Amino acid sequence: MEAGCGPRRFTLGSVERELFEAYLGDESRFGPAPEGAFTGAAGGAACGDLSRISLTVADGRIDSVSVDSEGCGATKAATAAVAELIDGAAVLDAALIDIDTVDAAIGGLTPAKRHAAQLATDALHRALQRVASSSLNLKTDSGRSATTPSRGGQSSHPQRRVAVAMSGGVDSAVAALLAREEDAEVVGITVKLWADPETDGTKACCSPEAVLGARALAHQLGIPHFTLDLEEDFRRRVVDRFVGGYADGRTPNPCILCNGEVRLAAMVDLAERVGAERLLTGHYARIVEDGDGPLLAGAADQAKDQSYMLAALPPELLGRLGFPLTELTKPEVREIAARHGLAVARKAESQDLCFLAGQGKRGFLRRHGGLHERDGAIVDSAGRTLGRHRGHHDFTVGQRRGIGVAAPEALYVLATDATTNTVTVGTRSELEKRSVVVRDAVLHRDGAAVDAVKLRYRSRALPATVAAAGIGRHPSLEVELGEAFAGVAPGQTAVLMAGDRIVGHGTIAA
Repeated sequence: MEAGCGPRRFTLGSVERELFEAYLGDESRFGPAPEGAFTGAAGGAACGDLSRISLTVADGRIDSVSVDSEGCGATKAATAAVAELIDGAAVLDAALIDIDTVDAAIGGLTPAKRHAAQLATDALHRALQRVASSSLNLKTDSGRSATTPSRGGQSSHPQRRVAVAMSGGVDSAVAALLAREEDAEVVGITVKLWADPETDGTKACCSPEAVLGARALAHQLGIPHFTLDLEEDFRRRVVDRFVGGYADGRTPNPCILCNGEVRLAAMVDLAERVGAERLLTGHYARIVEDGDGPLLAGAADQAKDQSYMLAALPPELLGRLGFPLTELTKPEVREIAARHGLAVARKAESQDLCFLAGQGKRGFLRRHGGLHERDGAIVDSAGRTLGRHRGHHDFTVGQRRGIGVAAPEALYVLATDATTNTVTVGTRSELEKRSVVVRDAVLHRDGAAVDAVKLRYRSRALPATVAAAGIGRHPSLEVELGEAFAGVAPGQTAVLMAGDRIVGHGTIAA
């Protein structure tokens, strides 16, 4: 039925023309992209196939479409089919289109040619990614159009619309399921933060591979899906500060930076532009009101509580967020996913930072920060040399393993000095601190309310007080600890608490 594939421009042979014309063969749409269009392209298959789709948007609908393709008739037909499906459609309906939709539109492809539907679908969603990253209002005056029927159990007359931050994992999938069960119209949003050939994208939450997985999962649930490409902002505001922190002898906490300054704010903005009343995420945390506005608090499942990692979220953003998993445990979340037949029900959790997945920190710092091996001294608190190391950036305050120095009692890293490339080690008693200075501190409530502090993600909250300080930003604050803590690491985040509520945060100073 089809001629063989080949890296040709759009010139149809007789067999290809029969296929193309049989399946939506409007050649008028083939041509250069109009001015101001959002363009997505996908290709590079062994046979040389390429699909390009360009579209303009007005009032939340696709106003015009132009396409181009190279390769076999199946690719040209699939690209034309997408153009036919989206022309005049609401952007939300276009975001529902998946490989099966395109395959069905051209009458079904053989397994060998199904990649054509894949390419056309990828090209469409890359164009929509550019639409999502613009400042356009994507709401339509009359709501969803009927171009693409609602699937997966979404109500044809939803009471409200919500967006869900979808990573491709089980937590965000169940957050979407719970919202849909409450008769909400759900829109999926995934951020792409990092693409690196040295990173194992299958183990990262915000890689190109994760985007494809999240999109497939959203479509399985009948949910429109958008991708936001935040890689440039993420590199500048998170990765560069991560590398710079290690270069200066600190241990940064990039996840708190990312959540507080980059990805959630961008997704909330897109949620508002698609007409969603709030953004839901799969985090384990609570939002509570204390009479003066919303604050973060811990989740029911303390073993999974992620409020520490969200501590830098400004209170004004909390009013536009929701955490459907607040009262659930991880096993309960997996059981819900399994009950709905989702393959991610047993998906392993990522343990690495998204930009480190599958590669070591040492190699990453060498490649992206120029931090190469450099011989230096390991000294005790009196300055006596005990051994050698290969770079201060390999060590974190509080570290016990991997120091490489034999001693009568366990040694811990007490400090690192970037200028002299020196690592200071000592006993646990030398490591313990009773006060902490935090810089760039933010208080959402008066400092007198602070009665505890968390100094590491998995550590328990310690009794603490803060010297007199009012609501707002402070260059530095001194936190007095009610008990000694071993492992106060410069660069980590100190999360200030009043009971179980987070009322401020700052970065631990040297």
